[in-house]
Amino acid sequence: MKEISEGAQVIKEGVLEKRSDNLLQLWKKKYCVLTQDSLGLFPDSQRRSRSKDLSLQHIRTVDCVERTGKYLYFTVVTTDNKEMDFRCLGESCWNSAITMALIQFKNRKAIQSFKSRQDSELPSPGQQDKLLGRSP
Repeated sequence: MKEISEGAQVIKEGVLEKRSDNLLQLWKKKYCVLTQDSLGLFPDSQRRSRSKDLSLQHIRTVDCVERTGKYLYFTVVTTDNKEMDFRCLGESCWNSAITMALIQFKNRKAIQSFKSRQDSELPSPGQQDKLLGRSP
């Protein structure tokens, strides 16, 4: 894994095609960088200007729609139910990489939440002594 300027580890990078939201719904090539926390979509491989940064926090699911010829079509569904259609060459496995990154992200967040909940429920040292039956 490589590191990008923000310090996030790059899981995968390369070209994905995204269907535009306009009436014609044309496929536009985007240079994508998948990290542990987000999917960055750039207009070109120079990564000079970011067109979209999709946080894994805001992705609900990745649905594989169809495989035809050389392309694999999939949809990223966000937490606000917005759908973004993508396609990639079948052997590039972008949908799998995004899905695995999403699972790891959600697991990390669940563990952090559990630990912080556990830490907030820990009794103070005085309360611990009472629970253990020790006198002060």
